[in-house]
Amino acid sequence: MDDQSDWLLTEEERGNPGTPIPSWTGGNLVRPLVHGVAYFERLVEEVERLGPGDRVWFTDWRGDPDERLRPDGPTVDQLFSAAAHRGVDIRGLVWRSHTDALSYSKEENRALDREIEEDGGRVVLDQRVRRVGSHHQKIVLIRCPADPSRDVAFAGGIDLCHSRRDDADHRGDPQAVDMASAYGPTPPWHDVQAEIRGPAVAVLDTAFRERWDDPTSPVQGNPVAYVVDRFRRARLDPSPLPPELPPPPPCGPHLVQTLRTYPRIRPRYDFAPEGERSIARGYSKAVKKARRLIYLEDQYLWSAEVAQLFADALTANPELHLVVVVPRIPDQEGAFNATPQYVGRRQAIDLCVRAGGEDRVHVFDVENRAGTPVYVHSKVCVVDDVWASIGSDNFNRRSWTHDSELSTAVVDTTRDPREPRDPAGTGDCARTFARDLRLELAREHLDLPQDGSADDLLLDPEHFVASLEARAAALDEWHEAGRRGPRPPGRLRPHRPEKLSWLTRLWATPVYRLLVDPDGRPLGMRFRRQF
Repeated sequence: MDDQSDWLLTEEERGNPGTPIPSWTGGNLVRPLVHGVAYFERLVEEVERLGPGDRVWFTDWRGDPDERLRPDGPTVDQLFSAAAHRGVDIRGLVWRSHTDALSYSKEENRALDREIEEDGGRVVLDQRVRRVGSHHQKIVLIRCPADPSRDVAFAGGIDLCHSRRDDADHRGDPQAVDMASAYGPTPPWHDVQAEIRGPAVAVLDTAFRERWDDPTSPVQGNPVAYVVDRFRRARLDPSPLPPELPPPPPCGPHLVQTLRTYPRIRPRYDFAPEGERSIARGYSKAVKKARRLIYLEDQYLWSAEVAQLFADALTANPELHLVVVVPRIPDQEGAFNATPQYVGRRQAIDLCVRAGGEDRVHVFDVENRAGTPVYVHSKVCVVDDVWASIGSDNFNRRSWTHDSELSTAVVDTTRDPREPRDPAGTGDCARTFARDLRLELAREHLDLPQDGSADDLLLDPEHFVASLEARAAALDEWHEAGRRGPRPPGRLRPHRPEKLSWLTRLWATPVYRLLVDPDGRPLGMRFRRQF
């Protein structure tokens, strides 16, 4: 694969001339951090090493200042505040959020803002979004001017908040958010973050600067929010950032492309005057190249518009398998919360099954060894063991057009030596990063050794889907038989989308399309069904 543009977007294909972000960077080293425990441990290690003049800048959808990053702390506030006292430049862009009464996090995000500001950090509550939209990016950026080789960024799906500190046993975070009762008092939580080193860190620095320096008020278009935030002495005018640093030196074999979503909005973003939909475009380019296997983990998988991409790939490639891992049930109970989500997921899955058949479309959900459903919050995609992404975006219209999102796409220049070396038969060959990511996740879901000793069940796409189906079916049969005898290995079960009556669909479909999964594209793109 000499021409990376075969898999990665070119500058023209990104479609946003308002940003200086490069098409991609080489020389990076990306490490997947599966679960909040692994991510929080690495975050604490890196931040506690910092001193005067170093920088920690972050974006977040939700932040809980009292979330313990280790069992005995520090909390998020303690980690960042202690760093600020050591002379570290702490800055945050946190979504202002909707009210807690709607299962959002306005008060928690305000508390994070207030407590970090009291200790010398600077946090902006950012509401520069479309109506019913959000800032959903989750990154932490660490820069060390005196030693750029220590620069590191963390980007993906994990917020600095309650419920995220879980591990592979999936007993949940003791500091839990309220969720549907099926998930229990400490909901099990499956998630992934990427640790990034190399020149791509400077790209994320630019992405942060674009939002921080945007001249529009953080509470644009909302005079009530402005008055409330002024009364609460929230930071409304971001202070100037220090000068931009040169990119850190190359340190690995990974090509990294930073993909984003920004909606078309008024007043316009300076850095995305017509919005940016490079996440949608990046996935579209990679999925169209799929020949044997697309592996997804996603919180939602709602939209027919997004599912059509996979359906087209299944139709065009008769040997292609689509594997999807989703939550068993929505995170919140109640007809108004859950039913519109069922509408979108049913549409998406049915569309894919019609294209590929049940023998090529494999949809699972996850439970822990106690039988409690695991909430799948990860946003991961692996295509033919070549292209992989870890991000904040879900596979729905909201994430691809309406909210702000950020995803990291990785193409490893290292060819994987394990057979089959070229599973797609295209000459691109499997790449170590993408294959290792898929295998690490599959080993956990199937209760296989993480040392790779049973990887012969997983490497070949046909063996992989057969192993998933066999273990999921065995676990399902064990449950249906009354859970008698030893529990079979594995944590996957076949996912069965909710069946809804026509009357339920009648009221839930408009709610789904207008509120749950809105569209942030310009009207012309909507009519042309383009991203």
